[in-house]
Amino acid sequence: MKEARTASFFCLGVNSRDILKLREIYEICKPEGREFAMNKVAKEIGGWALSLGIAFVIALVIGIFGIQPTKVLGHSMDPTLSDQERIYVSKLSHTLGYEPDYGDIVIIDSRVSRERTLKDDIMEHPLFSLLSGKVDDNLYVKRVIGKAGDKLQFKDNKVYRNGQPLDEPYLNETMLYESNEEITVPADHVFVMGDNRNNSKDSRDIGPVPLDHVLGIKING
Repeated sequence: MKEARTASFFCLGVNSRDILKLREIYEICKPEGREFAMNKVAKEIGGWALSLGIAFVIALVIGIFGIQPTKVLGHSMDPTLSDQERIYVSKLSHTLGYEPDYGDIVIIDSRVSRERTLKDDIMEHPLFSLLSGKVDDNLYVKRVIGKAGDKLQFKDNKVYRNGQPLDEPYLNETMLYESNEEITVPADHVFVMGDNRNNSKDSRDIGPVPLDHVLGIKING
């Protein structure tokens, strides 16, 4: 009887490949077949979700401890960096706790009197800013002018470090700020300023910045 039924299919122009396909459809349509198909779909969705989760964690770790993109807000670093310009910052100095060098462009947490935690590093990641739609205006992009032990003076429209005027070719106008006070940069701190000296809120306003508030150094290029 099986041979007769198969032969009748061939008479209708149905080949063996079509028969196998019909059997597959039949197996899926059976209750146990539907359950198998649902389990297969669930496994595929679970696999995709796991892959996305792993990718998210990797991106998070790289951004917190390695390299992080950030955007310049405002004109305090003109003409070196423009408002809304995107830059990439190495977080290794923050992760490993080493001191940036003179002239380095850094991103800082301007809340210098507040202790930082790992939670701050996580919540400042661009992914969370993107999800929340909020911009953290406590983060500044500035240039390192003084390091621990340096004595800084502001006179004759120039910055003096340890008695010597700084050569600053990145400035495009004369600094109007002057002060009779000599500042000594404390241990484990840096003194930062914006390149647009006449339009910058920096260490002249917030004071020297603790090293753990220096969140990264701009990658050149």
